Amino acid sequence: MTDVIHVTQLTKHYPAARGAAPLRAVDGIEFAVRAGEVFGFLGPNGAGKTTTIRMLTGLTRPTAGRARVLGFDLATDVTRIKKRIGVVPEMSNLYDELSACDNLVFSMQLYGVPRRERQARAEELLARFRLGEKRDTPFAKLSRGMKRALTVAAALAHRPPLLFLDEPTTGLDVMSARNLRGMIAGLRDEGVTVFLTTHYLEEAERLCDRIAVIVRGHIVALDTVDGLKARVPGRTAIEVTLGGGDGRVETVRFEGDDVAAALRAVLAQAEATGRRVLAVNTVRPTLEDVFVQLTGLSAEVMLAEKGGKGGPNAGG
Repeated sequence: MTDVIHVTQLTKHYPAARGAAPLRAVDGIEFAVRAGEVFGFLGPNGAGKTTTIRMLTGLTRPTAGRARVLGFDLATDVTRIKKRIGVVPEMSNLYDELSACDNLVFSMQLYGVPRRERQARAEELLARFRLGEKRDTPFAKLSRGMKRALTVAAALAHRPPLLFLDEPTTGLDVMSARNLRGMIAGLRDEGVTVFLTTHYLEEAERLCDRIAVIVRGHIVALDTVDGLKARVPGRTAIEVTLGGGDGRVETVRFEGDDVAAALRAVLAQAEATGRRVLAVNTVRPTLEDVFVQLTGLSAEVMLAEKGGKGGPNAGG
């Protein structure tokens, strides 16, 4: 499978502030992103996620290391890279006074989309992102979810094969976040490669084909979701929900090397005491378990850092 991003020893250091040591925001990271995948880039605040995106999209120069994006060298071909990628920053970069449609047309003008194609492409994107009825509404008057959807649409205006999404659902309500996740999954189905940062671990677990975890400027893990989960030892468990004749419900949980034997014992005891088995569930490690093990931070801490709404229970 072709790599659309290939990074070798990519590094970004910032000069020392008064009385402080130099900041190593990103320190010698290496990874590759394959064509057509959703690649998650996870880590706590200050880990180096946004700095990495800023380097790969040409907004800041690396201190050291190399990267190739869509086959172009980041050091010598940054202008070509910028013309071929889409970028959705954490804070929208669209114009408040322009309508939804005019923002899309202007984005296409910036990227050199032929004039004769702009209006039809804008209408197509408005329909796709469920913004047709808001085509003439100024960006400033759109809801937060609509603003986010339009920002993604604008990044796709020139049909880029690679899209960078930096915290796309932070602060969105449940339905808006769910809709946006559906759009991201749809992009992958169309062959667009998505580089995604998010503080919502369940969102990453649902959307991403592979995930890199960055901590203090270093990548500490890179694997598929299942591969990362396999790193958590002894976490697979079985939960048995039992109901008694008195209406009481009890859930028994087993972890260990021989959960099958424990399950057989509970089922035998339930039968002997006249209790009914209401449910048997296998409980496997989650991405949160992996993240806690790698970083020492919980999902709750991650969400508190961002203060967002659109996360773990937003569906989609």
